[in-house]
Amino acid sequence: MGAAIRMRNKGYQVTVFEANSFPGGKLSSESKDGYRFDMGPSVFTMPQYVNELFELSGKNPAEHFRYTQLDPVYKYFFEDGTTLESYHGKEKFAEQMAARGTDSKEDILKYLNRTETIYNLTDEVFLKNSLHKLKNFFTWPVLRGILNFGKIGAFDTMNGANKKSFKDSRLVQIFNRYATYNGSSPYLSPATLNVIAHVEIVKGAYYPEGGMVGITHALVKLAKEIGVQFKFSTPVREILIENKTVTGIRTDNGTEAFDVVISNMDVYNSYKKLMPHVKRPAKTLNQPKSSSGIIFYWGIKKEFKELGLHNILYAENYEEEFDTIFSKKAMYHDPTIYVNITSKHTPTDAPPGCENWFAFINVPNNQGQDWDAFINEARENMINKVNRILKTDLRPYIESEMVFDPRVIESRTSSAFGAIYGNSSNNKFAAFLRHANFSKDIKNLYFCGGSVHPGPSIPLCLLSAKITTGLIN
Repeated sequence: MGAAIRMRNKGYQVTVFEANSFPGGKLSSESKDGYRFDMGPSVFTMPQYVNELFELSGKNPAEHFRYTQLDPVYKYFFEDGTTLESYHGKEKFAEQMAARGTDSKEDILKYLNRTETIYNLTDEVFLKNSLHKLKNFFTWPVLRGILNFGKIGAFDTMNGANKKSFKDSRLVQIFNRYATYNGSSPYLSPATLNVIAHVEIVKGAYYPEGGMVGITHALVKLAKEIGVQFKFSTPVREILIENKTVTGIRTDNGTEAFDVVISNMDVYNSYKKLMPHVKRPAKTLNQPKSSSGIIFYWGIKKEFKELGLHNILYAENYEEEFDTIFSKKAMYHDPTIYVNITSKHTPTDAPPGCENWFAFINVPNNQGQDWDAFINEARENMINKVNRILKTDLRPYIESEMVFDPRVIESRTSSAFGAIYGNSSNNKFAAFLRHANFSKDIKNLYFCGGSVHPGPSIPLCLLSAKITTGLIN
């Protein structure tokens, strides 16, 4: 959607082909039994990249897209019975965590200042420019980043850096969890990813009016207003290529000619399904894939006052959980559970006195595991954990249920192997190993979305659209 809006503003006639009957891909919504659920991404940061699309189109964002800042952002629950809250802003976050834990406010602030340094050194280098154009390496922001490479944590793991920074194991867990924002393990991925904490805590997290799908609705409306055409329930079957140049696409309705094609499908499946006869960049595409998830969308006929919009119920042995997911390709028996409840902010998302739970656990991507057995096991493990930590009996309150697993995620969003975030970031060079936003072999073929540079998440996907369209003359 971001790429379509940008291309239309560059003067192109633009058509979006969508396999589903609805827009947004993972950023969509469904309703059942009086409950509404955001189906995918649930944490919204860096709203300026959505606003920018309205400004580019000559519109005032505030008149078309509204959101509120969250404070607190998260509620964290631990097996020892303690609860911590994550607040907006360095001072407030450090003050609250220090008051409840064993680390001083000064040590926490020192850590957050380091994550800010990482952000300042990597923002222009990794997030706003193509890493696959040589000329980009001769700009001052990139040269500055290279000269300060030792300061971005590339040679340590997230967990390694966090254990050195904090005495409180709960604080280590809280910061380790940011690896899951791109489907990776904090015990393998570089400490550079601790930058995500800066984005969420200091830059802020937000809640869009109408839920996360409000982003999709706002962008589709904008795109249509400026003349973008949408064709839903129209999967692309092939990208047409002649003499190493894109000529158009083929759908079940026939072929259509285009001067430029931008594929938002997972880049692995873009080659496998849409260009089976094109030589694949095997080294790039065969990088280890990210984790996936099992999600229960539960209609809960009770209100839990102790829960907020974003809630984490932590595993007792975090390292063992990640080892089970990434090394054993299995599901951990005591999973960390993320519970998102949008009815806390939008009461109409659930019937009166009820809540809509998006209950998510990390699992490996699909390698042929017995997912039906995993789902049944996950349901029991998750309910038991909620009961233990919240001292309740959840089962009788579940009156509605939908379930997503890696198979459903792949069929619904074309994410290869159901890996939600494309490649994992479980090595220090992961940022350089993502597929470029353009084809080096096929003229006028481009790529955007979470499986290519700069990576997954709403802001990074929107930045991929900006980088991609910026490459098109």
